Amino acid sequence: MSNETSKNVAPRHSASWLSPMPVFFVLLWSTGFIVAKFGLPYAPPLTFLLLRCAAVLAVLLPIVLIWKAPWPTGSIGHIAVAGLLLQAGYLGGVWCAIKLGMPAGVTALIVGMQPILTAACAPLIGETVRPRQWLGLLFGLTGVALVVYAKITLVGLSPLAIGFSVLALLSITAGTMYQKHFCPRFDLRTGTVIQFASTVAVLLPVALLFEGLDWSLSSITWTPRFIGAWMWSVFALSIGAIFLLFQLIRRSDATQVTSLLYLTPPTTAVMAWLMFGEAFSWLGVAGMLVAVIGVVCVVKK
Repeated sequence: MSNETSKNVAPRHSASWLSPMPVFFVLLWSTGFIVAKFGLPYAPPLTFLLLRCAAVLAVLLPIVLIWKAPWPTGSIGHIAVAGLLLQAGYLGGVWCAIKLGMPAGVTALIVGMQPILTAACAPLIGETVRPRQWLGLLFGLTGVALVVYAKITLVGLSPLAIGFSVLALLSITAGTMYQKHFCPRFDLRTGTVIQFASTVAVLLPVALLFEGLDWSLSSITWTPRFIGAWMWSVFALSIGAIFLLFQLIRRSDATQVTSLLYLTPPTTAVMAWLMFGEAFSWLGVAGMLVAVIGVVCVVKK
């Protein structure tokens, strides 16, 4: 086989393997609110995240050492900053807001502004957003609003909770763009270790100061529900979903990647309906279809 033929064949195999990734990413990412619903009643939010990050490090560090995974050169600082934004900033903001009583629907709407914010900032990292993509982004936001409309309530809307939700929005937007621009490619094993280690370094003193964290973890109630939520957050979310997110950032524009987050609230609503019997109206179904149309408009070449 000639070199030219080999070059033509490899991308097709790669594209075939990558094509289900957005679907798997949306399904896994959508379980984040479900994990919060299961786990946060039994642990303070930052303590839960700290325990989650520590477990990820316990899983990945032996893998990195045994397989002698390559460490990045010249980009460790950038990878750490992106990790702080995506982990400590985004997850810490969302979980603190929910713990303070912020309705999940309102939180989803605030964080759901991320694709619009990313598109507005896309020129800063050399990306352009076409008119059809702008239309798709507006469709997606409308779909999210329709899905969560029935669940929106003003109860729990404290200034601090809103502030944490806005922090989450700004953090995930900045983190996605920062990683896309400064460090889009790195070994997923060592890069994830760097990101979670930096997150532990930042969250540990904050949890010690504000959540009364002690070395006996007395603030955690170790129920089967909490342990299940913790394990799922480690393997499905922190390893599975994050690995998929990094791959998507590596191969796609930031606007295309973040548009997939429009599908998170509808998917989460279906999960909540199946698992907890939460109401899911025809308006929600219509919103899901509108969100899907919006994402297709954004990601279609």
